[in-house]
Parts: sequence; C-alpha cells; structure tokens
Amino acid sequence: MFVIGKSLRAFYLGGIMQKQQRLAHYLPGLVAQEDDEEFDCKFESYFNRADIDGWEVRKGMNDLHGMDLVPDPKVIIAALRACRRINDYALAVRFLEAVKFKCGPHLDKIYPWILEEINPTLEELGIETPEKLGYDKPELHLPSIY
Repeated sequence: MFVIGKSLRAFYLGGIMQKQQRLAHYLPGLVAQEDDEEFDCKFESYFNRADIDGWEVRKGMNDLHGMDLVPDPKVIIAALRACRRINDYALAVRFLEAVKFKCGPHLDKIYPWILEEINPTLEELGIETPEKLGYDKPELHLPSIY
C-alpha cells in the first residue's frame, strides 16, 4: 500500500508540475500590450458609438476608473458627449468628480490642465464642473461644538 501511495503521489505531482509549466508557457501571450495611443483610441471609439446606452456608458467609465491612470482629455470629452447623448447630466458631473479624484497627489498640476483642455466642450454641452456646483465643499457643514 505504501508503494502504491508513493507512486500515485508522484503521478499526481507530476501532472501538477506539467500543468504549471504549460500555464507559465502561455501566460506571456495572455497579457496584451497596447500603447497609450491605442488605449485612448479604444475608449474614445467606445464612447463615440451612436448606439451606446446608459449601462454601457457606466461600464466604460467603471472600466476607466478601475485602472491606475488618469484618462486623457480626449477620452474625457468623448465620455462627456456620451453622457449628453443619453441625457444624463448627473453622470457627467460625477464622472468629472471621479477624474478629479484619480489625479491623486498631483491634483494641483493635472486637474487644472484637464479642465483647461475640456472647458470648450463643457461650455458647448452646458455642463458645469463640480467646483462651480459647490460639490467640492460639504453642503451642510456646521462648526464643531466640542
């Protein structure tokens, strides 16, 4: 019984090792490498689709915000136009809030540049920034009594 158990274990471990080696062989091909221009083009064309609906706009924005990056202004403009096509003003403002949040510690450098780039589109679409709407400050903030 000991010999059978030992040979079964060797057979089992051998199969696992072969699977790991095969998987390691295919992993480099599974990760697609795309440069910044291709990435921007992909999301810009996604948001510029004429038949896009609210769910797809939200999915695209969620995918963007799940990544470790700040979207390029042309991608932001395409997303804002998609919000306008589906007539969702609140989503556009919340998207701008999320872009501001994605700027992280470089907020004072990146966010003003983004606003400068997208300002003509904001005026054209009639979208206010979260700062103009007062969303950057607490609404009913009261001083502490303690």
